[in-house]
Amino acid sequence: MKLYDKVKWILGILMIVTLVITTNLVDRNNFLKVTNAVETIYEDRLVAKDLIFKASDLIHKKEIAAIKANASFYSTQNDQVNQELENLLFRYDQTKLTPEEKSLWSSFKSNLDELFQVEKDYIQSNFGENSALLTKFPDVKNNLRKLASIQLEEGSRQLKISRRAIDTIELFTQIEIYILIFLAIIVQIIVMYKPKED
Repeated sequence: MKLYDKVKWILGILMIVTLVITTNLVDRNNFLKVTNAVETIYEDRLVAKDLIFKASDLIHKKEIAAIKANASFYSTQNDQVNQELENLLFRYDQTKLTPEEKSLWSSFKSNLDELFQVEKDYIQSNFGENSALLTKFPDVKNNLRKLASIQLEEGSRQLKISRRAIDTIELFTQIEIYILIFLAIIVQIIVMYKPKED
């Protein structure tokens, strides 16, 4: 095999290898986007939504006890419910929060702390007037509703990101096929081409 033929073969192979490596890197990047979006939807949205649901349930128990002026609940169950809420707060803090969500989350924790303080005052007053306690629940529940809404919006946004990445992968796959066919033709031309000998 002449040097010229070897160069032609090497050039053809290098073109194909370069294309395969480039498209592989692009596909890998898009695959990582899809993986990240799916993980975010689960870890930071569905888990957060579950935590919000559980917190709402616990807040609802507290509100019912406050409406009924249930001294038994505050004597026996309130500390346990508060501990469960603290555990949920800790777990929610471990999720990835958007800037808007951070602000709302901070407001929720502040309102919840105020609720805990008003409950302590209510218990110390020997279950006297509960109107101050009842006024705290709407703020806490409103925070939870807004946080739940953010989970839906963010989940939808992450889904759109993954769909765009999948569309890009499909587009690049089609482009790869056309380029590979084109390069195969060029390699065939290069290999088959025989310069005129003088």
